[in-house]
Amino acid sequence: MKLWERIGIRGNRDVFYYDTKQTFEAEEFASRLYHMISMEQEIKQAAGVLFLCIGTDRSTGDSLGPLIGYKLKESGARRMEVLGTLERPVHAMNLETYQTILKLRYPNHVVVAVDASVGSMEHIGYVTLGRGALKPGLGVSKELRAVGDIFITGIVGSCGNYDPLMLQSIRLSIVMRMADCISRSICLVEKLWENPALL
Repeated sequence: MKLWERIGIRGNRDVFYYDTKQTFEAEEFASRLYHMISMEQEIKQAAGVLFLCIGTDRSTGDSLGPLIGYKLKESGARRMEVLGTLERPVHAMNLETYQTILKLRYPNHVVVAVDASVGSMEHIGYVTLGRGALKPGLGVSKELRAVGDIFITGIVGSCGNYDPLMLQSIRLSIVMRMADCISRSICLVEKLWENPALL
């Protein structure tokens, strides 16, 4: 089995799947994310990069975003902005407020939206990476405005079950493993900004 798979959806929009249950290739993920961010920076003439980590610490399955935000803040990352942590989560109830903050304070940033998601049973434990906006809340049947230029999601449960209680019964070990893989990869991206010769 490949460590990552490319799956084309909606015409030419590619989504890359990375299996965190097998040997996760943080360098491969970081390199692809680095190139996606660079492309978006060129298109938007963007000054900076912001990671918008969506979710809540009140639900195990939905805590992926805040865990990653917390880990990025703890890493002392200097060349990126981070919104959404365990202490200050960005979730369904305040997402519109944060979208306004993005427009006012970070109008010239590439936004990478990070969130938990649901998918097919065989993809639980996979991380996805793609270009385009993220539509938060679909896994629990909530209609929220799309956000971001690039998205990263961690598939924590099956889309056959739209019960919000399902997210509370997700194993913390699955969420933590994905949070570790994603945050490690993002920290590698910062090293690539400092020294592109590492590519």
